[in-house]
Amino acid sequence: MVDPVLSEVVQVGLAEVERNLHDVVQSEFHPVTETSLHLVEAGGKRIRPLFTLLASQFGADWDREKVIKAATVVELTHLATLYHDDVMDEATMRRGAVSANVKWDNSIAILTGDFLFAHASRLTADLGTDAARIIAETFSVLVTGQMRETVGPQPGEDPISHYLRVIEEKTGVLIATAARFGGMFSDATDEQTDALRRYAEVIGAAFQISDDVIDIASPSAQSGKTPGTDLREGVKTLPMLYALADPSETRLVELLAGPIHDDALVDEALELLRRSSGMDKARETLDEYADRARTELGKLPPCPARDALEELATYCVARSR
Repeated sequence: MVDPVLSEVVQVGLAEVERNLHDVVQSEFHPVTETSLHLVEAGGKRIRPLFTLLASQFGADWDREKVIKAATVVELTHLATLYHDDVMDEATMRRGAVSANVKWDNSIAILTGDFLFAHASRLTADLGTDAARIIAETFSVLVTGQMRETVGPQPGEDPISHYLRVIEEKTGVLIATAARFGGMFSDATDEQTDALRRYAEVIGAAFQISDDVIDIASPSAQSGKTPGTDLREGVKTLPMLYALADPSETRLVELLAGPIHDDALVDEALELLRRSSGMDKARETLDEYADRARTELGKLPPCPARDALEELATYCVARSR
């Protein structure tokens, strides 16, 4: 964000959200506070609150209290899903820290996620019945996406279409709600709020595709992540699904049959994937998503916030190149 006024608005707003996150998880029962603060204090990009704050700049008059509260709600909801995800994935680390399910146990992690969901609902009640309905619908889609991913493609269903549907439900929907709230509580028009929602839904899914590519393409020194994490966990991401659809990739079909634990085989699979048509097609899909996002931005009035959102779309593509 090159605009200093917008930058100040966002930084101050994110600081308020951070304080809210710390305040809302306080409990008279100390273990609840301790486990709830575990991921709050582990940090994170706070992407969802960022979208709420940026989207709030399109209306004629943004309600600061409601915008900050809405931004807190979406981040609390996101944090709650992370506790549950780590249990389902049997994760050991989250944001550089030992995951809650390992530090305590699965039951504590699940209960902590429930506690955060409860407080997100409590805060949403202050935002009105429309906001309460929207967050309930969002939660329903989040759960459906997780269930869809867990069950896997149905017989005869295209695995690529299934995967794109999953990331739209698991990732795109909450970011879309974050932007929708920003528009709602700033007196943006219905058309502008809808454009913000659609933009955020598409760009949220695009960031997941970008992560999929980075997990394969980027060395750890460049990305800050250990490449091949998805391979080790047996997760078939978009580049892999595209590669598996290529009849010439017989060795990859063999390697991707399940989780890969041998480092040499992980390196082999990464090298094959980097040269595969799957990577090219995944990047093409990413470009398409970014173009769709920019189309929605074209329906919004020119302003520093729109410039910032356009930069996000550009960054989403550039980071995976």
